[in-house]
Amino acid sequence: MGGERFARREGSSFFGDLIYDRIVPADHFLRKLEELVPWDQFTRKLVKFYRGKARQGRPPYEPAVLLKMLLVAYLYNLSERQTEVVASDSLSIKWFLGLAADEAPPDHSTLTAFKRRLIDNGQVGPFKAMLAEIVRLAQEKGVPFGSIQVMDSVHTVANVNVGKDRQRRKRHGQGPRDPGAGWGVKDSWPGKTAQGEPKRDEKGQAVKEKLSFYGFKSHVSLNAEAEMITSVRVTAGGAYDGHELPGLLRQDLDQGLAVGTVAADKGYDDGDNHERLRVKGVHSAIRLNDYRTQKKDKHKEVWLALQATPEYQQGVKERYKIERKFGEAKQGHGLGRCRYLGLVRYAIQAFLTALALNLKRMVKVLSGVNFKGRASAAG
Repeated sequence: MGGERFARREGSSFFGDLIYDRIVPADHFLRKLEELVPWDQFTRKLVKFYRGKARQGRPPYEPAVLLKMLLVAYLYNLSERQTEVVASDSLSIKWFLGLAADEAPPDHSTLTAFKRRLIDNGQVGPFKAMLAEIVRLAQEKGVPFGSIQVMDSVHTVANVNVGKDRQRRKRHGQGPRDPGAGWGVKDSWPGKTAQGEPKRDEKGQAVKEKLSFYGFKSHVSLNAEAEMITSVRVTAGGAYDGHELPGLLRQDLDQGLAVGTVAADKGYDDGDNHERLRVKGVHSAIRLNDYRTQKKDKHKEVWLALQATPEYQQGVKERYKIERKFGEAKQGHGLGRCRYLGLVRYAIQAFLTALALNLKRMVKVLSGVNFKGRASAAG
């Protein structure tokens, strides 16, 4: 860097270092995170999005400081307003941000302006690059990555009251509150009658009932051994999962990951996907639909042979890890409901959630320190 001018941080006050040394223990998660990640590199990469590369106008906060503050919001599942309040009170977070004990943090509007700056200049590109950088750093630091990638999607409900939104649209002729969202199916199960019997159609076939949602999907690739998210793509809720496999695979390969097997559920069981993996020299562990393996002709033999391969069987065994990761994302980090409106802003939420999950995993693997999930004034 050279010539950039950033808002001055006190860094310490008269009692600051003494207080931090006493209150923030050496094995605190944020201390370990600070040790593992060279945050200055994010300032170097993000400063290009500032006017004159931060050499003109009023000195802004360092990009790395604002990125850290956003990550605090996602780590502790706080709104950006709540993050401003907690960062004012929590000594561990103040230390992590490089602030003096009596120094005010950036306000929530500064975080909003930071996100807007990145979106206006690069859409989701900067966030995608940050995820790839953390994956690269984890490999460099010694997190073991294997050859199995598990792919799946997780749904996020739009920040919309659908009933009120419909009424307003009908009454006033207005468009939906979040036109980027879409209807999708999040679950289905065999339907039953009031008497508890299976529901059947006129042909006697079992009827499945579906639970729908209005919102978005994050399509994710997870390295099974590292248990870290390597690639993310976002769509409206109604997108077909199978169409996102090629993009996720391309992102993984572009990062230089040694992809040997791709595991996925039946929603990805598409002939084109199996063929694409074959052409790339990647084993398919896409779970096969019954119509492939239970057909009454010789064409099922190729699918039965695939099922019998050790790569398929091992890939299927690893699928639970992505479901567990999605549960962590929803329960601990708010991915169950959108923070923002619109597909691009939902992408920010998806990427920052993935970054938070990856940083937790990296600290645990390399330092043995678990994230405790609570931000308080004292710790």
